[in-house]
Amino acid sequence: MDTDFFAINRKALLAKMEGNSVAVLFCGNEKVKIGDEYYPFTPNRNFYYLSGVDEPQTVLLLFKGKDNDVSETLFIKRPYGEKARWIGQTLLKDEAKKLSGCEVLYLDELTEYLSGVLFTKRAESVYFDFENRDASSHIENEFAEKVRRCYPHITLKNLYYDVAELRRVKQDLEIKNIQKAIDITGEGVLAMLRGAKPDMYEYEIEALFDYALKRRGVKDLAFKSIVAGGVNAATLHYSKNDCVVRDGDLVLCDVGAQWNYYNGDITRTFPVNGKFTDRQKLLYEIVLEGRQRVIDIIRPGIPFAELNRTLVGYYEKVLDRIRLIHSNEELKEYYFHSVSHMLGLETHDAGRHNEGLIEAGNVFTVEPGLYIKNEGIGIRIEDNVLVTENGCKVLSEAIPRTVKEIESVMNNG
Repeated sequence: MDTDFFAINRKALLAKMEGNSVAVLFCGNEKVKIGDEYYPFTPNRNFYYLSGVDEPQTVLLLFKGKDNDVSETLFIKRPYGEKARWIGQTLLKDEAKKLSGCEVLYLDELTEYLSGVLFTKRAESVYFDFENRDASSHIENEFAEKVRRCYPHITLKNLYYDVAELRRVKQDLEIKNIQKAIDITGEGVLAMLRGAKPDMYEYEIEALFDYALKRRGVKDLAFKSIVAGGVNAATLHYSKNDCVVRDGDLVLCDVGAQWNYYNGDITRTFPVNGKFTDRQKLLYEIVLEGRQRVIDIIRPGIPFAELNRTLVGYYEKVLDRIRLIHSNEELKEYYFHSVSHMLGLETHDAGRHNEGLIEAGNVFTVEPGLYIKNEGIGIRIEDNVLVTENGCKVLSEAIPRTVKEIESVMNNG
């Protein structure tokens, strides 16, 4: 990633902050799994967006005075001693500066440094990244409470929504990383299409995807893969992936690679034996047409919520015509989620609440589905789109999706 990218993001956030204020952001801490084993660490995405650093226990402090007096300081752990022989060296000062473009101090200097900023530069407010999900568990809360106790005259503010607003519109570098994640995801989808056979376990099909990603240097998935055969596909977030897929079953695979922390999120549904039945084809092509109707209306200025309204309106008519439903109220039995969410540094990215108008530079999913449990059928087709000035570009266009394309890949290798 380019250091200038993170510097631009900090500049944009500082422009939103009030004068005489400080922002304190945390990368996050490693969590113990058991004994001396830790869960794999992943950085707070707002922190990464502003710093380019993914080292645990790192802190970013931004100061904005009233006369364009600005400072950007990163606080890192001191270098390991003997511990480095066991787990490797922590991030060093010159490395941190090269990644972030910030001045770098050590973490044990943070309290004194902040105190100096609050007193000598007369800061009046401190911003924290208070996301509203499980906020009580965030380390921001503990540090904010300490600031509140020690400096009762300071006003605490929340910058989460300011950063989220910046992240809604993707820059060129972000789009390149998302495209890379999608392209690699597509390779994994092709591996599943070519390798899936009746009587395989779902986890065997999943392994085909995992191997394709590992070969391309992917370090982490966008989310836990969903590989759901038959009736399992009627459960939206099924991820046990431990059942046998029988001849005649459809397989729903909702999968994504991650590249430089940017994510792809693709779903394809295919017959494990390589041939759709007439019923499967009918329902599949209804979902496919729903996808196209949503994509056709995407352009800057329309309400984000209009995407789902368009799909629901189409479903109400076509599902009544094939006698799957007899009233609009019955639709939620077969379609019960929204058709889209933002995509980026998080799979369900900032802007996840489906609010506001679509803007050029937004990247999001289009994922219509139908779930008919009593027929053992779950179908979802999910693509990732970039909103352009006049419409949208399907970033996952190259990944097979039509009945003809899927059957061709599965039967011709």
